[in-house]
Amino acid sequence: MKRRDFIKTAGVAGSLVAAPAIAVAGKTIKWKMVTTWPKNFPGLGTGANRLAALIGEMSGGRMKVKVYGARELVPAFEVFDAVSRGTAQMGHGAAYYWKGKSEAAQFFAAVPFGLNAQEMNGWLYHGGGMELWTQLYADFDLIPAAAGNTGVQMGGWFNKEINSLRDLRGLKMRIPGLGGEVLKRAGGTPVSLPGGEIYTSLQSGNIDATEWVGPYNDLAFGLYKVAKYYYYPGWHEPGTTLEALINRKAFAALPADLQSIVLNACKVVNQDMLAEYTARNNTALHTLVTKHKVDLRPFPEDVLKKLRSLSDEVVAEVAAKDARARKVFDSFRRFRDEARAWHDISELAYYQARA
Repeated sequence: MKRRDFIKTAGVAGSLVAAPAIAVAGKTIKWKMVTTWPKNFPGLGTGANRLAALIGEMSGGRMKVKVYGARELVPAFEVFDAVSRGTAQMGHGAAYYWKGKSEAAQFFAAVPFGLNAQEMNGWLYHGGGMELWTQLYADFDLIPAAAGNTGVQMGGWFNKEINSLRDLRGLKMRIPGLGGEVLKRAGGTPVSLPGGEIYTSLQSGNIDATEWVGPYNDLAFGLYKVAKYYYYPGWHEPGTTLEALINRKAFAALPADLQSIVLNACKVVNQDMLAEYTARNNTALHTLVTKHKVDLRPFPEDVLKKLRSLSDEVVAEVAAKDARARKVFDSFRRFRDEARAWHDISELAYYQARA
C-alpha cells in the first residue's frame, strides 16, 4: 500500500513547530529511541521496537530509528532528560515517571479509579487531552504522543494476604505515580523501581509487594516465583497510556510528511499494543493459574472502597497545589463523568448482561 493511501496528515503536527521544516534530499535521517523498558521486553519493549520499525516502513526507508533498552544508552528514569537535551531524538516510557518534572504529567499515564484505555484514547484524541499534554511538555522541548496502552492492569503480587486496609500499613511496594501516593496515604511505602529491578528486589526482600502490568508481562518476569498472592483489579492503573517522547527540534527539522508519519505511527502502535495485551493476557493468566498454581484473589470490597476514597483525596490535593495539574484534572474529570454516564448504559450494561 502506498504511503498516501494510509497516512492522514496529523492535525497537531503543524501547530508543534514554529517554522517550516527543511528536508535534505536523498539523506537518510537516523534517530535514536531510548526506553524505560528492558531490551525487547514483551509488550512494552517490543512495542517500542514496533514503533521504530513502522516509522522506517512508512517512510520508505527515509527514516531509521534505533531502539535502546533501559541502561543501554541511559538509565530508565533518565529517558525524559535525554530526549529533552537531544541526546536521543525519541523516547518511550510512561508519563507518571516524570512527576518530578511536573505533577500534571501523571494524568497522562494513569489515574487511580480513572479512565480505562478506551476512555483515555477518547479524552486524548477527541476530548482536549492531547492539546493539554502538548502544552505541558513544550517547556521541556518535547512533543508527547500516546504510543501504547496496557488496558486494566493487575493489582499486584504480595507475599501476604490483603484482608483489610491494615494489611497495607508498613508494606513496601513497587508502585509508581498517583497509585503510589495513595498507598502512602494508606500507610504503605511506595518504591519507584524500573522493571528490570523488580524481580531481584522482591526476591531479596527489599520490597514486600509489587505491581507491574498484568499476566502477559508478569509471567515473562517470573514474578510467580517470588510472590504467592496475585490480586485484582488494578485500581491504580485502569488504562495505562504509554508515551513516545519526541525532541521538539528534531521533529521541527523533519519535512511535513515525515512529521505526519512519526505521529501516525505512534497512533498505530497505541492501538496495536492494547490489542496485543487484550489477547496475550488471556493465555498468560491461564498459565499462571493452572500451571504455576498462582493464588488469584480479588481485593476485598471494603479495601477497594477505602482506596477509592483515598485516591479522591490524593488527586484533589495534587490538582490544588499545581495550576497546570488543576487545568489537566478539570478536563480529565469532565470527560470521566461524561464517559461514565454513557458507559453505565453501554459497556457496563453489556458486561452485566453478558455475565
